[in-house]
Amino acid sequence: MNYQDTTNWMFNQLPMYQLQGASAYKEDLTNIRLLSAHLGNPENVLKCIHVAGTNGKGSTSHMLASVLQEAGYKVGLYTSPHLKDFRERIKINGEDISEDFVCEFIAEHKSFFEANDMSFFEMSVGLAFDYFVSEKVDIAIIEVGLGGRLDATNIITPLVSVITNIDLDHTQFLGNTTQAIAGEKAGIIKQNVPVVIGEYTAETKPVFLAKAEEKSAPIYFASELVIDVFASDLIGDYQFHNKKTVQQTIAILNTQNEFKVSDDQLKSGLLHVVKNTGLQGRWQQLGSSPKIICDTAHNKHGLTVVLNQIQKGTFEKLHIVLGVVNDKDLDSILPLFPKNAQYYFCRPDSSRGLATEILQSAAKTHGLLGEKYDSVAAAFLEAKNNASENDFIYVGGSTFVVAELPLS
Repeated sequence: MNYQDTTNWMFNQLPMYQLQGASAYKEDLTNIRLLSAHLGNPENVLKCIHVAGTNGKGSTSHMLASVLQEAGYKVGLYTSPHLKDFRERIKINGEDISEDFVCEFIAEHKSFFEANDMSFFEMSVGLAFDYFVSEKVDIAIIEVGLGGRLDATNIITPLVSVITNIDLDHTQFLGNTTQAIAGEKAGIIKQNVPVVIGEYTAETKPVFLAKAEEKSAPIYFASELVIDVFASDLIGDYQFHNKKTVQQTIAILNTQNEFKVSDDQLKSGLLHVVKNTGLQGRWQQLGSSPKIICDTAHNKHGLTVVLNQIQKGTFEKLHIVLGVVNDKDLDSILPLFPKNAQYYFCRPDSSRGLATEILQSAAKTHGLLGEKYDSVAAAFLEAKNNASENDFIYVGGSTFVVAELPLS
């Protein structure tokens, strides 16, 4: 199979949360442990940082990778989901895994995957770990896919564990309270391994403290740090806490006598995240007259910060291109959006995309008015046609929406 055939097989034959939602979620680590053993347990060779959280884990992972690259290390980076190409999930020093490696790995192990009912995510994790070991990376940044305790990445023993923040998201698997979700995320905390908490609440802090005590894991609350927060090319307001989290994580790494990062390397890494890692879709500017911003924020916590940042801007009229997936709690996110905007409702091109008619109807009950369009591209084009040079266009609501934009 060529690369397109290979990725089509991966997407269509086996459960994939990005496309299928809840049906792809597995509730134990049996399969990934089986796959890991089949591959020779590559996770035992890797030196890692493990990153979980409701929001910000992708940005934090990319920042950490950029900083360590600036310090001269060969850095593996595993994240999800991807925007345009599956290979975005697996990188070394900002370069996507090769198509040939993906094809050869799947071809070599395809019969094993089929015989053992491996999920898309389990295959992807196995591929990433195998690739990083074969390429002899110095360190790998591993982002959790969903939750933590039962996530396929949770077979690693990292040098540092990171939990960015907690909010109500994916409640159908992780629980209906922030305490329950914090418990799932805290499942990445390992025996004697330091853990950094980016943000916490009165409800979640005791959960983290209890798990850290159980595991004898030193715990650090980055939000309590009184430090100069360095600048970054990731300029969304929500990056403030992510930067503090990264600075705390690097400080811990520096005490372990295995990796050394200077302040100059830390500053340079934070300033060159996009160049070093290729990260896209985080408060990314696509145009200036009118100003066009896209962002992958998709839940209450993330959208609150993004929409507040929009309202701090100066513009004549606000245009919002909005699409969501079908498991989104609309009553929790739609009240966050401003009523004094022109809306362009669309359905992302995914089996999980919410029908435009449903989104438009629900939005109307919250005073959000606009027309519906057949695609993200059509909605985006109409917004650009309607906007004057002093207006503001925001495109978001889902990673899938951002993925359909011309980002480069």
